[in-house]
Amino acid sequence: MYIEHLGFDPETVPKLTFLQMLKRIGPGIILTGVVIGPGAITTAAMLGANYGYDMLWLFIPIFLMGITFMLTCYRITMLTGMPIIHAIRHYYGKGSAAFVGVCLFLACLFFTFGNISGSGAGMNLLFGIDWKIGALIMIAILLVMYFSKNTYSKVEKGILLCILAMIAAFYATLYVSGGPEWGGFFQGVTHWGFPKGSIHNSLAFISTHAAITAGVYGTYLGAEKKWNKKDMFNGTMLADAIAHVVTVILISGAVVLVGAIVLHPQGLRIKAPAQLAAMLRPFLGGYANLVMGLALLGAAFSSLLGNTQRGVVLLNAGLDKDVSLESKLVRWLCVACIVFGCVICFLYNGSPTRLIFIANLATAIGTPTAGFFVTRMIWRKDVNEGMKQPLLLQISMTVCYLFALGMTVYALVAKL
Repeated sequence: MYIEHLGFDPETVPKLTFLQMLKRIGPGIILTGVVIGPGAITTAAMLGANYGYDMLWLFIPIFLMGITFMLTCYRITMLTGMPIIHAIRHYYGKGSAAFVGVCLFLACLFFTFGNISGSGAGMNLLFGIDWKIGALIMIAILLVMYFSKNTYSKVEKGILLCILAMIAAFYATLYVSGGPEWGGFFQGVTHWGFPKGSIHNSLAFISTHAAITAGVYGTYLGAEKKWNKKDMFNGTMLADAIAHVVTVILISGAVVLVGAIVLHPQGLRIKAPAQLAAMLRPFLGGYANLVMGLALLGAAFSSLLGNTQRGVVLLNAGLDKDVSLESKLVRWLCVACIVFGCVICFLYNGSPTRLIFIANLATAIGTPTAGFFVTRMIWRKDVNEGMKQPLLLQISMTVCYLFALGMTVYALVAKL
């Protein structure tokens, strides 16, 4: 049955070697660059500053949700031959696909504002130039990458460099600050609970780090990477999902720990990631601006590079338009979003705090809308036709979706 449905016997598909796997994965790395932007750094630093080690347990549901969302989306796409929003259109109609596409686009658009401000702030810390000039320089580099050939390859490599820069910067900061207090660290991981006033920060943190938007966009990146059905059995999809979630946790976990070690004991609070440089100066001295500037620029530019494309691709998918990264429509819509974002950021004088909050809220709403259809599809018999029902993945997707939905409803009701 499997052979007839897939065109090959899954048991005969060889597992890839480590080096072969490195060549096949890639969408997950791009998605890490998209996820870890100035907003993610801000919420992570605030979490550590406000609650110390108490909220480290959030990385456990983030790991489970991130892996589940990505593997579910990848499986649906491999079995149906359609990326997620196209599959939603096929099974549930044009209106549903358009609604999901617009919701996810708006969430990405708001993040673009914060990414523009963040890239300017990074340039300011590194070179002392006006943040607006710095932002325009980075946008010029961005546009060159958008309009060059082999766009996917350039984006993947550019984001990988940014991720390595972020990891180096934050772990250097952790080393200089003396590292965590291990008793508090393990207690924060094993004792689950929400300290007073933490629910909204927790929602923003989880919705940023484990949004189903990543899995949805990953299915379009997989098409750019030329994935095929054999990648569902040779280890590629699982390795890509793990690579994404682990790199997100490595970077964001370091930021939370910096906040817990450095900021929390002093009762310091931050509203923007650039403030971390001044607060870390006692530990890093004259290297504070260099380290945080490098981290912030890497976070902002990698997220700006991938996030703008993500929003446009998901919007076009919802409206049944061209989704190729090298299509003129995608490229020029990306330019329009960047121009619009610059106008908004310059009018707000580069203060992304409120925009970051709105973006987090939009993402929190986007996950329940897209997740509703993804959860339904993974349970469909016609989607899994010819395959053994993935009961563990189906249950995990349902539980993770209900958890995200419950947190969103609770936070919105509490806010009202």
